[in-house]
Amino acid sequence: MKEIFLMKLGETVLKGGNKRQFESRLRQNVRRRMKPYGNFDVYIMQSTVYVEPEDDLADLDGAWEACRSIFGVVSLCRCRPCEKDLDAIFQAVEDYLGDELEMAESFKVESKRSDKAFPLTSIAISQEIGGRIAEAHPATAVDVHHPAYTVYVEIRDLAAYVHGPAEPGAGGLPTGVGGRAMCLLSGGIDSPVAAYMIAKRGVEIECVHFFSYPYTSQLAKDKVLELARLVTRFSSRMTVNVVSFTEIQETIRDNCPEEYFTLIMRRFMMEIAQRLARQDGCGALVTGENLGQVASQTMEAMAVTGAVVELPVFMPLVGMDKEEIVTIARKIGTLDTSVLPYEDCCTVFTPRHPKTKPTLGQVLHAEQKLDRQALIARALESVEKVRVAYDDAEGI
Repeated sequence: MKEIFLMKLGETVLKGGNKRQFESRLRQNVRRRMKPYGNFDVYIMQSTVYVEPEDDLADLDGAWEACRSIFGVVSLCRCRPCEKDLDAIFQAVEDYLGDELEMAESFKVESKRSDKAFPLTSIAISQEIGGRIAEAHPATAVDVHHPAYTVYVEIRDLAAYVHGPAEPGAGGLPTGVGGRAMCLLSGGIDSPVAAYMIAKRGVEIECVHFFSYPYTSQLAKDKVLELARLVTRFSSRMTVNVVSFTEIQETIRDNCPEEYFTLIMRRFMMEIAQRLARQDGCGALVTGENLGQVASQTMEAMAVTGAVVELPVFMPLVGMDKEEIVTIARKIGTLDTSVLPYEDCCTVFTPRHPKTKPTLGQVLHAEQKLDRQALIARALESVEKVRVAYDDAEGI
């Protein structure tokens, strides 16, 4: 029989009456992610997703890499199915895992019998298969407490499955079960991590990026689109709304006190993001704000910028330190792109002495010369919608 993947569900198994809805969404996500790699049959039984190639043309290695980044999966393994018969199980172990056993100093067998009609208990299966392996590999010691390698045997409804140790999955909830949110995406380290963390809770992500040409370059824009593409490895395909922000920033510079530049700029960003979010059916905004990291991220400053919107604002990084954020950025593959030296609009017209403890009244007074709604309307007219996906076939 062909090699297949077994993917164990995470939090979905706890969803009670909603479990079927979560499983259905996960199956759809897996099927879509498998499209670039060939024809696969994807089905769910006993809280496990089965991913089975339908022909010899399937790219198993590419599909495996894609499966490792699918939210809703707590662990996964590549395995060999076989008949539910001890001789067939042992032969599958030899054919599929024999090389690993030959190189290991010690081993044990762990068995799980989901099919209670199978005549042997889990312990008896382990003893029988373990004894045969010991005879076939006399140089590999049996060690049931601290083995160098573990052989797993699962007796399920359709077949028996043998495999080595499973790998951790992406965890979280299946993309799409938690609604949609609009993430304010810059070219820095934080906002791609924030998008990833909210996507991990089953939320479909759309993004908005503010582009200030000629103060920021095409390279800076391309950098942000690449960050969005890297996030879609986990979150699935998304739209990035690129907003021309130059007029707003120049108007703020010409009409507002310098110490309030960043605060007023961020209030415009939040209001524009909310407008786009409502157009795209998003129920929340997501930011990469981190309490105390910069002057505009004090408690008082975040209260002022958040006061301009009505949608809930999710800040998944708010209590993290920078090293924790960098660790996640490195894990999801966005760090190297984030640190490329291309400026984004957040660094344009940065005040020398920004206000760190503003009140809402002070900021409203500072921006009173601005025609907010006219500026926002013109910015919305400029929006460029860019569709991005980690695999080209996903963007279809």
